[in-house]
Amino acid sequence: VQLQACGGGLVQAGGSLRLSCAASGLTSRAYAWGWFRQVPGTEREFVARISRGGRTYYADSVKGRFIISRGDAENPVYLQMNSLKLEDTAVYYCAADAYYGSVVRTSRREYHYWGRGTLVTVSS
Repeated sequence: VQLQACGGGLVQAGGSLRLSCAASGLTSRAYAWGWFRQVPGTEREFVARISRGGRTYYADSVKGRFIISRGDAENPVYLQMNSLKLEDTAVYYCAADAYYGSVVRTSRREYHYWGRGTLVTVSS
């Protein structure tokens, strides 16, 4: 299984970016998907999750600004980031979760596969 988060870059505060996740080696529709982010020296934190059925869940810090959506087999999940703030600066990771129950899982330890991250830098 290989995952790779893509689409990061430098953006001014208030701007937008769209992240994608390139995936291979798994049946993407069989997984729930999540986005996490990490600032060096801190814990990787939950950002958003989308279930196999399309239900979404967001961290309070991004609710109303970010949108997670499902894509196709090769790019199974996207993260549209709007109204970006300085504190959104981080390395962003996509992750796949084989769990198919109704519990919203936000711990990184619950996700089965991880991609390499992409750096998002928000400038003032």
